[in-house]
Amino acid sequence: MKKMFLSLLLMATTMVAAQAQKFALIDMEFILKQIPSYEQANKQMESLSKQWQNAVEAKANEAKALYENYQKSAATMSAEQRTAKENEIIAKEKEAAELRQTYFGPQGEAMKKRQELISPIQDAIYNAVKEIATQRGYDAVIDRASAQSMIFASPRIDISNEVLLKLGYSK
Repeated sequence: MKKMFLSLLLMATTMVAAQAQKFALIDMEFILKQIPSYEQANKQMESLSKQWQNAVEAKANEAKALYENYQKSAATMSAEQRTAKENEIIAKEKEAAELRQTYFGPQGEAMKKRQELISPIQDAIYNAVKEIATQRGYDAVIDRASAQSMIFASPRIDISNEVLLKLGYSK
């Protein structure tokens, strides 16, 4: 009898605790698609990435051209000339690798530009979500777009449109 009472008490406590927590959902992908400045930032990033990629490819092509010329004329060169050409090719390949790292590395220009363009938008969304969650008493707000294990969620707990409204984008 005592075990049954404790089990019922534990079950009741768990149910009360589960009901006390309030959750909400947002769909970050949906929100970002509704913000024109995010689309502009993405287009700007795409354009810059293409420019930088072209610069890197140009350096790599210079190294390739040097190598092809070296292969054609290596037989007629002296050992010193071959060594000088090989060093020139290696230096050009190194330049291309360094340029790629400068633009696309972890601390590269692409990452810095993305931070500059997109971080303010993400910060504004975060602040809007935080404000809504605080006002409504939500214990957690989950991003539907990144919650891979979410199978179903009721549309009534989705606050994406409220976030857009708070940001000044009516829906």
